[in-house]
Amino acid sequence: MATMNPPANERRHIPERRMSVNITRGASLTAMDWAAMVLMIVGAVNWGLLGAIDVNFLTTLFGEQTALTRIVYVVVGLAGLYGIYQLAKFSRR
Repeated sequence: MATMNPPANERRHIPERRMSVNITRGASLTAMDWAAMVLMIVGAVNWGLLGAIDVNFLTTLFGEQTALTRIVYVVVGLAGLYGIYQLAKFSRR
């Protein structure tokens, strides 16, 4: 007697499909996530320019030790801390 072929829709494939659905749902970024990402990129570019060619982009734009420069530094630092929080949140998933 011939053996039957296993069904095409095996049970072991179901968790993989569920996992991909959860990944796509959790991948959307909020406006705050995007703002933090842009600020982190600005900070990274500033550090890159400072290390490579000794040019501080923010002090070139706003002047040295002005209130605006210090505010931008603080906001970029807060964005970095928010990025660490987001990374920890994503790694728990």
